[in-house]
Amino acid sequence: MKAYVVGGAVRDELLGLPVVDRDWVVVGATPEEMAQAGYRPVGKDFPVFLHPQTHEEYALARTERKSGRGYKGFTVYAAPEVTLEADLARRDLTINAMAKDEAGRLVDPFGGEKDLRDGVLRHVSEAFEEDPVRILRVARFVARLGFRIAEETQALMRRMVELGEADHLVAERVWQEFSRGLMEKHPARMLEVLEGCGLAARLLPELSADRAALERAALAGAPSAVRFAVLTWGLAPEVIEALCDRIRAPNEERELAVTASRCKPLLGAQTPGQLVGLLKRGDAIRRRDRFELLLQAARLAQPDLKLELVRKALDAAASVDAGAIAREAPGNIAMRVERAREQAIASALRDEV
Repeated sequence: MKAYVVGGAVRDELLGLPVVDRDWVVVGATPEEMAQAGYRPVGKDFPVFLHPQTHEEYALARTERKSGRGYKGFTVYAAPEVTLEADLARRDLTINAMAKDEAGRLVDPFGGEKDLRDGVLRHVSEAFEEDPVRILRVARFVARLGFRIAEETQALMRRMVELGEADHLVAERVWQEFSRGLMEKHPARMLEVLEGCGLAARLLPELSADRAALERAALAGAPSAVRFAVLTWGLAPEVIEALCDRIRAPNEERELAVTASRCKPLLGAQTPGQLVGLLKRGDAIRRRDRFELLLQAARLAQPDLKLELVRKALDAAASVDAGAIAREAPGNIAMRVERAREQAIASALRDEV
């Protein structure tokens, strides 16, 4: 029985990047032998175990054979006779198909180290096309590493889209990869890759993102919800809702993007009445944290947008004691609170002048 560190940990170590998690492949073992050695089984679809001390994942070497469409359409075979090279051969890119043994010796049967040096993303084998999520992974690695895609890999990705394999993407996995790409150093490059292979037109037809704005969001270290709001800045609320349904965007991203779209026409508000309308539409008093993210997205999407009045209006409106107003007299409480906020904003604007 031999264990090897595989995949991203080997790649990142060779790139001089911090290694956060290490995954292991075990060759020459059975599930029973792993359990007897103290490893805890956790795998559902294939034999994966947690190390009894480090809690790192150890998977038995395996092969995969395509047996249907999409992510679940694989038959997995794990047995002691499966070699390390056979296990590495099922991986997506050469830079992810390397291993190191327990003595630190590199195992690189597909030229991943050279592709790392050359800055190239290249698929390991034609089996790449059996899992369309790999297109999104390639796009994410471009956004992260800035590498170029090998011509043969680009051609294969385009063929996968043309043949309809990408139509069987599982929405949850789409968001998993897409959101990680949004959080990379250059997220606009991910969109360029998806457009180049045709997947954007199939999966994200609504998007015609301002790439400069998305890059500004990345440079500012904006959170995921803000980046998504910047990405969807020019879309109508109902279009954003449909997009979020298709890619299973979480509620935080969905709510901020939709609220930003609804508030966008009012961000240039000048009068106290208009400003109260904006704050009301954005639920700014009750959900101030979300409204602050909305303003961050607005600044990134439209750097020339003047938001000073919005900020003053928010502070002034938040100072109104709605509870005290409610205790004064029954009836029309919402209207009286709104009027008080408008008066507070008017006063703040006069003081500024």
